[in-house]
Order: sequence, then C-alpha cells, then structure tokens
Amino acid sequence: MGEAEEQVDVAANLAEVRRRIGAAAGVAGRAAEDVVLVAVAKGQPSERLEAALAAGQRAFGENYVQEAAARWPGLRARWPDVVLHLVGALQSNKAREAVALFDVIESVDRPRLAEALAREAARAGRCPRLLLQVNTGREPQKAGVAPEGVAELLALCRDRLRLPVMGLMAIPPEDQDVGPHTRLLAELAERHGLAVVSCGMSADFEQAIRHGATEVRVGSAIFGARRPRVT
Repeated sequence: MGEAEEQVDVAANLAEVRRRIGAAAGVAGRAAEDVVLVAVAKGQPSERLEAALAAGQRAFGENYVQEAAARWPGLRARWPDVVLHLVGALQSNKAREAVALFDVIESVDRPRLAEALAREAARAGRCPRLLLQVNTGREPQKAGVAPEGVAELLALCRDRLRLPVMGLMAIPPEDQDVGPHTRLLAELAERHGLAVVSCGMSADFEQAIRHGATEVRVGSAIFGARRPRVT
C-alpha cells in the first residue's frame, strides 16, 4: 500500500486543481487570478513539494513550525520566490521562529499571540502578513476568535500593535456546508476593509470560491494522501 501511495502525479493534480479554481471563479464572476492557491504541504515528502515547485506552484502552507523549518530553507535556496504560509495553530513561544520563517501567518486568534508576534517583528525588523483565524462554527475544540470578537482583535492588531493584518481565515466544521461559513467570513472581511478571505480545502474549495473565498488551502487533491507518521 505504501508503494501505491507514492505514485502521485503532482503536476497533473495541480493542473486539474487550477482548472477547477478557474471554473469556480468564473461562476462567481471573478478571474482565476483573483484566487490564491495555497498548496498545503503538511506531512508530504519533499519530492512531492519539489514536483509542485517544478510545475510552477509558489504558495505553500505548513501546519507545524518545526516541519517547515526542517525543509524550507533548503527548498527556498533553489526557489527563492516561494511564499510560505503558516496555516496551523501557533503557540506564542514559537513566535520568533514563525516570524523568521513565514511570509504569511494565517492563525492569529488571540491577543497574547498578536503581542508576541509584534515583539518578535520589532526585534527581527520584519513582519509576516497576518490573517485572523475566525471560529465560524463556534466549535469549542477549535482555535479561532468568535465572529463577534473580530473587531476587538483586529483593533488590537492593526491599531495598537501596527501589525499588517490582510484578511481572515476559517476552518469550518467538516460536517457542515462550507458556503455559509465562507459568506460569513467574506462579510466580516468586507466590513473591516480586509482583502483576503481564506476558506476552503480539498473537499470543498470550489464551493468556497463561489461564496467569496479569495484563497483556498488544498493538500490531498494535489499531493495525494499524507504518509503516516513514523514513530
């Protein structure tokens, strides 16, 4: 079974995902170029990432700081125009590493993390672009600020800490239609003058685009199933 998992035509999958993004954007009255595709690399072997890079993909998402730190410096030496997104939860004590490594951090969800990022950005002299993570499904086990808390967290980040907040991100409940969650996220973004609406994954990115997503985070549809962790 492991051998079969390795037979993934990343370039063909990537082309098909791009085609589907273009079709969904067209239905929504937008151009394909208006939707950013972030290829989620969590748990994928480097050869699959290299295949995507060779096929022209440049925006990648990682869930874990340590996993990203282990492989992206080498890959970036060969592909320096990569844009690296942190799409997983971030602990405040990892803020320094995240600021140094990522171009976009999508999981800002609480004041303490925002303050840690501001400190590290000042120390490093650089700051990634940020998205606020919104818990649109109000799931107690999931990270993210409640929809009604967006204004307060945004004011802290943008006005007091002077952080570059570009948009909002959500991971809707798996058992629910992504459409209403994306619409809510898009409405909140518009209300607060934010351009980026990051919502939609492999199973539902087309519907998310039709309901206002400007960025989708796609992993398995490009790379195939993740390899199990070796313990």
